[in-house]
Amino acid sequence: MLAVLMVAPQTSFAQQTSLGSLSEQLAQAEADIRSVDRSLDGRADATTQKQLRSKALAAQQASADAVRQLGEQLALIEARVAGLGSATEGTQEDPVIRQQRATLAQQRSAIDAAIKRGGLAGVEAAQLIAEIDRGQVEEFSQAVSTRVASPLTPSFWRAVIDSTPRDVRRVALFWSQGFDQIRTVWRGGIPWQALLGALLALVLLFPARVYARQFGRRYLIEGAPGHRLRRSGSAIWRVLTGTLAPTLAAAAFFQGLRWAGLLPERWGGLFDAATVAAGFAGFTASVTGAVLMRGQSSWRIASMDDDTAGRLRPLSWILALLSGVSIMWTAFNTNVGASHAAVVATETVQALLHLMLIAAFLIVLGRLRVARADDPDAGSRSTTAGLGIVTLALWLLLLVAFVALLVGYVGLTLFIAQFVAWTTVLGSALYLSLAAADDVATTIFSRDSQFGGVMTRALGIRGSMVAQFGLLLSGVLRIALVLIALGMWMTPFGTGGAIGSIFGRLGTLAQGVEIGGVSISPGAILRGIVVLVIGLGLVRAFMGWLEGRYLPVTDLDGSGRNSVSLIARYVGIALAAIWALASLGIGVERVALLLSALSVGIGFGLQAITQNFVSGLILLAERPIKIGDLIRVGTDEGDVKRISVRSTEIELADHSTLIVPNSELITKTVLNKTLGDNHGRIQIQFSVPLLTDPQLVRRIVLDAIGAESSVLEKPAPAVFIDGLNDGRVLFNCLAHVNSPRDVYRARSNILMTLLGRFREEHIALGTVPADVLPAAAEPPEAVVRTPFITQS
Repeated sequence: MLAVLMVAPQTSFAQQTSLGSLSEQLAQAEADIRSVDRSLDGRADATTQKQLRSKALAAQQASADAVRQLGEQLALIEARVAGLGSATEGTQEDPVIRQQRATLAQQRSAIDAAIKRGGLAGVEAAQLIAEIDRGQVEEFSQAVSTRVASPLTPSFWRAVIDSTPRDVRRVALFWSQGFDQIRTVWRGGIPWQALLGALLALVLLFPARVYARQFGRRYLIEGAPGHRLRRSGSAIWRVLTGTLAPTLAAAAFFQGLRWAGLLPERWGGLFDAATVAAGFAGFTASVTGAVLMRGQSSWRIASMDDDTAGRLRPLSWILALLSGVSIMWTAFNTNVGASHAAVVATETVQALLHLMLIAAFLIVLGRLRVARADDPDAGSRSTTAGLGIVTLALWLLLLVAFVALLVGYVGLTLFIAQFVAWTTVLGSALYLSLAAADDVATTIFSRDSQFGGVMTRALGIRGSMVAQFGLLLSGVLRIALVLIALGMWMTPFGTGGAIGSIFGRLGTLAQGVEIGGVSISPGAILRGIVVLVIGLGLVRAFMGWLEGRYLPVTDLDGSGRNSVSLIARYVGIALAAIWALASLGIGVERVALLLSALSVGIGFGLQAITQNFVSGLILLAERPIKIGDLIRVGTDEGDVKRISVRSTEIELADHSTLIVPNSELITKTVLNKTLGDNHGRIQIQFSVPLLTDPQLVRRIVLDAIGAESSVLEKPAPAVFIDGLNDGRVLFNCLAHVNSPRDVYRARSNILMTLLGRFREEHIALGTVPADVLPAAAEPPEAVVRTPFITQS
């Protein structure tokens, strides 16, 4: 079969990898998989397991890639076979076509066999990866659940004392072997490589780091657009320089020793760990320093004052130092070959130091909260409540860890302490990354930015569309960063599935009962509650971003934003509920069955609620009534303040709130005065005696209307004569204002002016119909009656 692959014609696959190369790729992947399988037969440490897992994963990817390309070539061969058609019985086929058919059949058989080989190799690689993952989970679970003698018992210290002579002898041997090699090399001359490495390390650690930080700050001040982008860029640059400087300095120093021959082979692992410790300590110090920015409040991203940053900064330095020392301590025990008692003792000390640091942080935080308890500007109530919940959870976790340490679960205590420390560091890095991603995306893709202006002019895109794209890009980047952070959350502890394994084992303690194919147990209920809380939290976070960031940059008005917000909220809540039900084993089909069973009850008992709900959806979709509209429902008139899926709230003139079911607004007549045009119209109707000069009346009315500042010039005011009736001239006067809400005040002002002017001109006003005296019998003083006035 391999020979067929090697000699198969290649002209048909000129743009593809040759069959022979793909076969060799499969053979190499199979060899790597067999090598990993043989290595797993013996005992492998954590580092070796990680290397074997990477090797198996690479072999799996190589076999999958080969299978994909072979599948494409097989499809081409199938197409050529289909093009030749099937042989007709009873006819002599051309020898060339018969030869092509036979060759294609051989190629198809060979490629099909290679695809099966690749699939089998991928399955074997997946099984090996799963085996390594299970081994890591079991090792982690064993380390966490292993119980030793309590540090309060004599047996704990007796074991340490008994193993001390052996540990001292191993440490002395470790150092003596290294120093012997150093003395031997030192006698051969001046180790200029080591001196050069030490000098380079000093340069990188101090002047280069300081200059790089100052250079980045100066560049951001001069070239970066916007304060937010400069602030986040400064924080990220601070983290980069603070991490790379100690890492490169340690690497340069140890590499100089290695080139000079002053680095003993047995010390290699310890010095490699020292490089990692220096880098991680630098990263911890820089990332926490970038969040706190002590003494540089204008460059601080986090919303905290200088006092809080100043008090927390020393704790961040202690955390960085403790992290580096912990890495070095663990590596030293491994390279020296310390006894189990010594390892447990050092882990106890590490766990105790971490717990003391966490307790100090909580005490400082508590004092800051007490000092700012009466400060109205200290922060929002929701933020304070959330911080209080986190603080309480940390105190409980600290108490559990301390009790576990006293009982003898040293591994569990160390894991909890290091987990809290790593979560703090990773959370700080994630916070800075999220802020930087948002600042970069929203600054570059802004309607006021240079790039946004270019897009607007070159592509004809509206400025709001550019801003919306920036916010959407920011959301995508932030989601990707959160997913990356979640993937890195359990990385320092060996595997991300260990925690799930532990909770899975705890879940087996309460199996519960199974009803209708759904397992109902305390663990399942708790899981469903947790999933629901997480889902609602995600919905709340999304709604905060949607209402606070995205919708304000769109061209939608307040009512449109309210519609989008309501629909998104209800859809999010529905998805969170479905997710919670799915975690309980209740699928969508069962939810549909439940809804169909409840449809009868909905049709009778919940008919009104359903009708209002559907009417609310119609109002949000068609928007015949929007927030801010002035409407009249029956005899009540007011402004629409809120539209939900069940009812609509209308604020009346006396500041009371009228709650109207949505079905009333859909099925009955509603007067919307601001739907098509927001202008309000003033209408004044009155009558004057027949002998009165109509031009004088018209001029007086127009002057009175023109004296009112709220009356619009366009449409222009108008005065009409409606007719003549019983010796009276009927006038109809119209004017317009910006809003129907201004009609009442403007009409009153106009009437005040008209009444005064008509009294001065001795013009008698009346209503229709009106009983009036003949002109000769009219008294010298004008008889003023209540005019008939209408408004629309």
